[in-house]
Amino acid sequence: MNAATALTPPLTALSPGDWFNLFLYYLSLSLLAVGGAIATAPDMHRFLVERQAWLTDPQFNASIAIAQAAPGPNVLFIALLSWNVGINAGGPGLAGWLLGGLGMAVCMLGVMLPSSLLTWLATRWGHRNRERRGVRAFKQGMAPVVIGLLLATSWVLARTNGGPAEAWPLWLLSGATVLLVWRTKLHLLWMLGTGAVLGALGWV
Repeated sequence: MNAATALTPPLTALSPGDWFNLFLYYLSLSLLAVGGAIATAPDMHRFLVERQAWLTDPQFNASIAIAQAAPGPNVLFIALLSWNVGINAGGPGLAGWLLGGLGMAVCMLGVMLPSSLLTWLATRWGHRNRERRGVRAFKQGMAPVVIGLLLATSWVLARTNGGPAEAWPLWLLSGATVLLVWRTKLHLLWMLGTGAVLGALGWV
């Protein structure tokens, strides 16, 4: 099986009800995106890949990897995921492009609208009441939740390629990257470039 085949699942027809459910899913997920949209990637994987089978594992991982390597906010990976959902539903040609655009519009509107309104209202209220004990406690209590969500995202992305015994170069590179980010001031672009070169050479 070549790479193109691996990234192209059987076409999945989405009914209007499916598109509405997709919108409602991201609408609800928007309010759970504590620490950024990337923190909700495990739940997106469960819904899009495991439950609905609208995406494959390679498509899911590739969408996140491309979005994280590109400049801009990390919410871009949602646009890529939803683009791939539309492409899978429409197939090659104009229909796929149109449904890809529809998927991006549906998902981005769903994920941005509630959180944007809530952030605007909460920021105004929090600034006015920033000295209250409850507000300070809330901010401190959210820190471990965000860390846990980010660790869960890392685990979902890592285990797709196998455990440490089967894919030890990938796990070794991941561990080295964590140490470099933690202990050095090396620019992230150097690490992204190194990962791209190692992947192109087939070493990871």
